[in-house]
Amino acid sequence: MCNSAPEMTSETAVDLLVKAPEDAAARRAVAPVICYPNDSLPPVDLALYRRARASAVKLDEVLIPARDAACFEVSAGHFFRISSVEGAQVGDLNLWNRNDLGERFYSGKTRALHGSHITTGERMWSSFPYLRPMATLTDDTLGWYGIDEYGGSVHDVIGTRCDPYTGNLLAGSQYHHCCHSNLTRALADHLDLSLAEAEPHVHDVLNVFMCTGFSRDTGQYFMKASPVRPGDYLEFFAETDLLGALSACPGGDCSAEHSSDAAACHPLLVEVFAPAADALEGWVAPQVNTYDGSHGR
Repeated sequence: MCNSAPEMTSETAVDLLVKAPEDAAARRAVAPVICYPNDSLPPVDLALYRRARASAVKLDEVLIPARDAACFEVSAGHFFRISSVEGAQVGDLNLWNRNDLGERFYSGKTRALHGSHITTGERMWSSFPYLRPMATLTDDTLGWYGIDEYGGSVHDVIGTRCDPYTGNLLAGSQYHHCCHSNLTRALADHLDLSLAEAEPHVHDVLNVFMCTGFSRDTGQYFMKASPVRPGDYLEFFAETDLLGALSACPGGDCSAEHSSDAAACHPLLVEVFAPAADALEGWVAPQVNTYDGSHGR
């Protein structure tokens, strides 16, 4: 006769989950170790970039409509600025290699190298197998914000972008002006692709101006009203030829919702600047990662 295991009730399952071992305090007290010490990353020469920026002239601008997205292009060695122009507004930014959509911004590796939020002197890194700087943040008027009492900060690389699939999963909605859909339409229009062709290229974003963190009690991703105001900006140096797409999030300042027709929303401005021809003497565009690609075979 077989012996069956005793039936597991919800109460006993909870007891198993919450019962701590005798050495629980000692296990929790183990000091953390930084996964990717970044002291050996290629240095950022902000002085060179800022001298080059001082000579730069404006080439182009794109106004991103509220609750919509648009694309822009930036040549390697040029600068681009994202500005708040009318009211508190966050944006979702995608970047690709202008000559190869297979190389795109890698938010997860950027987060691993720099932290959950990025600011001046840090970089947006590209996907495997390239893994090189795509853009360097050279100026951030919200750099003063730091980390607040809730653990929140600005310009995060932890959120994925608001999308219609999650909205449908959680609320049964069919909302079409979330950032994922906005970016998909913008890329399709810019490259004359179908939506089905464009959508797989849309990827996790840099949440420009968005104030986010993880709650201390449940570890859930949170957002709060962005501290951005008209005149604030985030500026970048293009390390490679870039195609960008920016969505003016339908959540506005993301103080309450992020896929909404009710939130107050505002446009965002993208401007592109070209420095003088001799202003970047000594700068070399980063090469693709030199790992041999053999993967042990």
